[in-house]
Amino acid sequence: MIKIENLTKKYPGAATAAVKDLSFTVPSGEICTLVGPSGCGKTTTLKMVNRLIEPTSGGIYLPDDRGELVNVMDVNPIQLRRKIGYVIQQIGLFPHRTILENIATVPKLLGWSPERTRRRAEEMLTMMNMPVSFLERYPHELSGGQRQRIGVARGMAVDPPIMLMDEPFGAIDPINRNLLQNEFLRLQQEIKKTILFVTHDIDEAIKMSDKICILNVGGHLEQFDSPANILSNPNNEFVENFVGADRALKQLNLIRVEDIMDPDPLLLEAGRPAEEALAFLRERELGSIFVTGAGKRLMGYVVRRDLRGKTGLVDDYVVPVETGIELSTTLRDALSEMLMMDYSSVCIVDAQNRVHGLLSIEMIQKKIAESKYNGEDDDQQGNGA
Repeated sequence: MIKIENLTKKYPGAATAAVKDLSFTVPSGEICTLVGPSGCGKTTTLKMVNRLIEPTSGGIYLPDDRGELVNVMDVNPIQLRRKIGYVIQQIGLFPHRTILENIATVPKLLGWSPERTRRRAEEMLTMMNMPVSFLERYPHELSGGQRQRIGVARGMAVDPPIMLMDEPFGAIDPINRNLLQNEFLRLQQEIKKTILFVTHDIDEAIKMSDKICILNVGGHLEQFDSPANILSNPNNEFVENFVGADRALKQLNLIRVEDIMDPDPLLLEAGRPAEEALAFLRERELGSIFVTGAGKRLMGYVVRRDLRGKTGLVDDYVVPVETGIELSTTLRDALSEMLMMDYSSVCIVDAQNRVHGLLSIEMIQKKIAESKYNGEDDDQQGNGA
C-alpha cells in the first residue's frame, strides 16, 4: 500500500503551502487518481513519494522488502527510485538509444545481465501488444502512442510494486488516448500494481481509478473515495461542481458492456441458404441480423431486403461490420463508438472476435435513466427530502 500521513510541502518564500496536511491510503493493487484544478498539488504530491521533491513535514510510507511500511525519508533516495516505476506525460525516452536500451535503463543500473534484460524487454513489448522487432528501433521511428507504451514498459521493467504516473496519456490524441487507457486497464487486471495516477481530467479519473483523491488549491483534500461514491455522493459543492452536472452520463464509465449486454442474442450462422435466412428474419420480424462463422466469430450482418429473391448461401450477402465492442469496454466508450458508426446495436466480442453478447442503444438509454433516477434520489436524501 501507499500511506500518506499529514503530508505538507511549503516552498521557501511562498505565502501558502503547495500541499497541506494531506492524508490518505492507497490499498495494495489499486489505482488511485489525484485530480483537481491547477495549483492543487497533484504533481507535487506524486514527486514527494519518490523524493524528487522533499516534503516539509508529514510522512509517506511504502512497504519494504519484507512488506513492512517504512517512511521514504528513511530510505536512500536512489535506491527508493529504482523500486518505483515512474511514467510522465513527456515520456522522456532517450532519443539516441534504441527501445531496448531505453527499457534497460533501470535493469542495467541494478546489474542485470544482458540476457535477462533482453528477455524482460521482450516480455514488456509482448505485454504492450507491440512487435519484439521494435526493440532495435529508435524513439523517432515510433508513433506518439507507441512511444508512450514504451514509456510505460520502461517504468515497469524491473516489475516495481508501485508506479507513479503523471498525466501519462495527456499528450496523446483522443483516439489513441482511449486505446491506451483501455490497454492499461487490461494490463492492470494482470499485474495488479499499486498506482498513483495524476490527471486533470475527471472523466479519465473516473474511468481509470479504484479510488479518487480530489484536491483543492493548496493540496487540500476535498474527497477521497471510490468513483461510484464520488458521483453519487459528492462531499460538498466544490466536488459536485468539479465532477460536473452530467453525473448520470459519467456513471457509464463505471459500467462494462458485459454487465448489461444480452448474453444470448439471436444470431445467424454462416453457411445457411439465403432463402432459409430470409424466412428466419421474416418469422421473427427482424430487418437485419448479425452473422457468425466458425467458433462463433463475428463476420458481419445481413439485411432482410438484400436477401429477397436471392439464392446461394447467406455468406454472399454479409456486410462486414466497422466495429465489434470488446467485453471490457465501458458503456461510455461503447456509446461513443456506436454513435460515431451510426449503429443501433453491436456485437460484444473477445480478443479473438468471438461473439459473447449484443448491446443496443436502448439498453444504454435504460441504464442512463436508472443512473439519473438513482442520482436524483441520492440528492433528495442528501437534502433531507
